[in-house]
Amino acid sequence: MSHDPAHGVVGVLLAGGLSRRMGGGDKSLSSLGGETILSRVKTRALPQVETLVLNANGDLDRFAEFDLPVVPDIIEGHAGPLAGVLTGMAWAREHAPHAPWIATFPTDAPFFPRDLVASLREATDMAGDDLACAGSLGRPHPVFGLWPVWLYDNLYQAVVEEGVRKIVEWTARFRLVEVDFPPNPIDPFHNVNSPEDLEEAEKILAGKILAGQM
Repeated sequence: MSHDPAHGVVGVLLAGGLSRRMGGGDKSLSSLGGETILSRVKTRALPQVETLVLNANGDLDRFAEFDLPVVPDIIEGHAGPLAGVLTGMAWAREHAPHAPWIATFPTDAPFFPRDLVASLREATDMAGDDLACAGSLGRPHPVFGLWPVWLYDNLYQAVVEEGVRKIVEWTARFRLVEVDFPPNPIDPFHNVNSPEDLEEAEKILAGKILAGQM
């Protein structure tokens, strides 16, 4: 691995979902501690990758303030996070052909580790696996993943021709290493899927700010 774990990694912020449990709209644009969740996610992801893009659908102008390339799904029908992974791979092949990896970050989890990509890269290098995802508290978080771009054709076939929608159904075909991240002190992958989750995130953030840890 390069001494710089960000080298050769295209980061993809996944914001293409329908946010049904938040009542629709863009949960990533919800305010948390005075700024949007998306802004917080961007701040954490940007130093970990060489290039950062945003995967989103609909009117792309609503994300203009974030100063990122905004890329809609290359397939129709809101096919879930695998569509975002596929879209990120397609973007990387066209715009960053030197980059062998994409790293994905859902835009509803504002506390993910600042060494996420470095840890995933180290794990794939050590284990010789094809791809990696994060885990915590005994649960995998496959949307936080490190994906080799050479799997694009296989993923395209799975999503478009086979109708695969679950990440774990597709990743089971390859050698996957799961990297566990312990609570510190909260689950670093706490995500905001509902108004109650957002309220909990506000409490977490307030406590971490007071502790000088966020």
